[in-house]
Amino acid sequence: MVVGLIVGSGIFRVPAQVAREVPNAWTALLLWTVGGAIALAGALAIAELAAMLPRAGGIYAFIRETYGPVPAFLFGWTDFLIVRPGSVAALGMISAGYMSTFVPLGDTGQRWVAALLAVLLAAAQYRSVLLGAAVQNASSLLKAGALLVLALLLFALGDGTAGAFTEPSTLRALTPAGLGVALIAILWAYDGWADVAALGGEVKDPGRALPRAILGGMAAVLFLYLAINAAYLYVLPLAATAASPLVAADAATQVFGRAGASLVAALVIIATFGSANAVMMTGPRFIFAMAADGLFFRSLAAVHPRYGTPHVAIAATGALSVLYALSRSFEQLTAAIILGEWPFYTLAVLAVILLRRRDPDRPRPYRSPLFPLLPAVFVIASLALMAGALVTDTALTMLSFGIILSGLPAYWLWRRYGARFRNSASRP
Repeated sequence: MVVGLIVGSGIFRVPAQVAREVPNAWTALLLWTVGGAIALAGALAIAELAAMLPRAGGIYAFIRETYGPVPAFLFGWTDFLIVRPGSVAALGMISAGYMSTFVPLGDTGQRWVAALLAVLLAAAQYRSVLLGAAVQNASSLLKAGALLVLALLLFALGDGTAGAFTEPSTLRALTPAGLGVALIAILWAYDGWADVAALGGEVKDPGRALPRAILGGMAAVLFLYLAINAAYLYVLPLAATAASPLVAADAATQVFGRAGASLVAALVIIATFGSANAVMMTGPRFIFAMAADGLFFRSLAAVHPRYGTPHVAIAATGALSVLYALSRSFEQLTAAIILGEWPFYTLAVLAVILLRRRDPDRPRPYRSPLFPLLPAVFVIASLALMAGALVTDTALTMLSFGIILSGLPAYWLWRRYGARFRNSASRP
């Protein structure tokens, strides 16, 4: 799940953006390591919360426990209406776009393929947690294995004398602005590490299983990302990497010829399919938890009497995903998604520090190491990330924050009038 949530389209897009900001290949790898360390610091904190509070909803439950219903509502509001269905639709569009390598698809065809993918994934999650997990395990193994094999083949068959590691450093220095741009992109590529906590209410022995899953998954992703980035830079000069919107395809073409583009297209299809499945698996659990708390329509907290899944929440997420796939462009979707969750990641990690002080005697099957240093590092890095985004892309950042804050009047309306829906839902 962790590998599937993190490894999506980012590793095929972000390396070019990082290469444009760094003076040499070694600095690029260093920044990927720093970004992975920041994400790992957050993951260690989330692992403590997941073991201590193994509830459906994950970050939603942690925020509600620590800060109360209003921030929790804002998280669920943003996640349900924008982040999750938008992510499924956007990943479906990427997958459909690369399918055009094998089957010609126009824009309309790609949209319908993305919508069909959302329906199929929602159906799998609707039917069974185990079926959804089986799909996830298979796609994650294929995705991770394919990335590792691609990296090994690039090293084994590529010509390293023409790559970035043999080049002298450029005269361009790594500026603070460039560092911020590169780290924002890298942290986006690592995004997804916290979402597996949403399954806390459906996992056996969550006190052991969730920390192991989060830490093991993060370690695997960090290794994969460093390996594939090193392989890209081994066969491509830094300037070519920076100029390539499809760096994986260009690196594969450099070694395998035109067949390399087909190989990478298949890999991207697998990667985006696995990520979309993971999003469809975890996303409905957030709104399910919010509805179970009485903060949204009670029907969204329904559990299927036979399959044991939050079937209404899954169906609602699938329906929104189809709507977005058919009515929004990829750029419109990603503009609303990228910064939608980072404020809540920051609140969740900060909750580790606050709960240690507020309730020190509560049983904690797992404790984040180097406390409070690692949670503090993540919080500071996240605040710097959001501040940097506000400076470098003001419109996008303000849009994301505006979507979050739009939940305030929605919360007020729900608290004022929502009792009618709750009471009507409880009548036979």
